[in-house]
Order: sequence, then structure tokens, then C-alpha cells
Amino acid sequence: MEIEIAAKALKELGHPTRLRIFKRVVKAGLQGISVGNIQDSLNIPGSTLSHHLSSLASAGLISQRREGRTLYCVAEYSQLKGVIDFLQDECCADEHN
Repeated sequence: MEIEIAAKALKELGHPTRLRIFKRVVKAGLQGISVGNIQDSLNIPGSTLSHHLSSLASAGLISQRREGRTLYCVAEYSQLKGVIDFLQDECCADEHN
């Protein structure tokens, strides 16, 4: 993963509200969660939630799909894993025995 991509993802997750949203989406699993359910469970105004979801999507951390009139958010686990792997990639590389 390129450092710019990792930095963007970490920047978006560095905001407390976005982190709460992302954790809620991750908790929902592979089927995702409707925007309405996120709003209800976290008590976030719709316009604010929309802004934060857009930021998470632009960082590749979530994707969205529409089913009829309902919009679902799904965690992009591969992107999350990429960020974690990026952070751990060189763990202990300079450590001497």
C-alpha cells in the first residue's frame, strides 16, 4: 500500500465520529448496514452522517449499495487489512538479538 493511501485512510479514521461510524459498519459484517440504521444506532443527524460516509468512501474504507430505496454501507475489509498490514509491515525489522 502506498503511504498516501494509508495516510488518507488513517486521517479519515482519526475523526471520532467517523471512527464510530466505521466501527458500526464493520460490526454489521459482509451484508452491511443501512444508512438509517447507522443514523439510529449512533444518533447522528442525516446531513452530518452523509458527510462522514462520503469521507470514508473516498478513502476506500466503505462501499455503498442501493437496494430499492435503501442505501447500505459495507466495510471494505481488504482496504482495512491493507492499512493494518502497512502499519505492521516492517515490525521489528531493526531489532537486534
